[in-house]
Amino acid sequence: MDASRRAAQRSIIDRPLSRGRAEVSLSAFSFLFSELVRNCRESIESIAELESKLENVGFDIGQRVLELLIHREKGGRRETRLIGALMFVANTVWPSLFGKKAESLERSTENEDEYMIHDATPITNEFISVPRDMGQFNCAAFVAGIIRGCLEASGFGANVQAVTVGDEEPVKTVFLIKFTAEVMAREAEMEAS
Repeated sequence: MDASRRAAQRSIIDRPLSRGRAEVSLSAFSFLFSELVRNCRESIESIAELESKLENVGFDIGQRVLELLIHREKGGRRETRLIGALMFVANTVWPSLFGKKAESLERSTENEDEYMIHDATPITNEFISVPRDMGQFNCAAFVAGIIRGCLEASGFGANVQAVTVGDEEPVKTVFLIKFTAEVMAREAEMEAS
């Protein structure tokens, strides 16, 4: 049996983690995501509950994506500083999942523990039409869960919300990240030393 034939018969488990950046077609992602939303929509009583379900699914994905990307991109080294972790999410996780870097990463001028990642058109909102009866439902809660999963798996506890900004089309989304008091205290200690 020649080498190319043996390579074709290897299972996905036998392949190295560091190989390849396979892409999923946009239509396949759209179909799967719409089915995820439909599945989460069953047996809910409020829009907040639906967003919470989507965020929980995203959270699990975020933890796994972080492990994979740390292995591929950083040789297993994790970020220990807050800004480094946020930059990793905006500049490494974002392109790996969405094919582009986040538009911007900003620190809140009002609160020291809040940061914002801007993405005018998250892929989760691109092909979803929200019924009028669902009001301010934002499918980007799924992406907020991914961000929270990445940060918490890195040791940076945070609450992440997908916030709709503006009333005109296209509606923009900002991911508001509010870190826990423990994370901010640890960061202050690291800056002091």
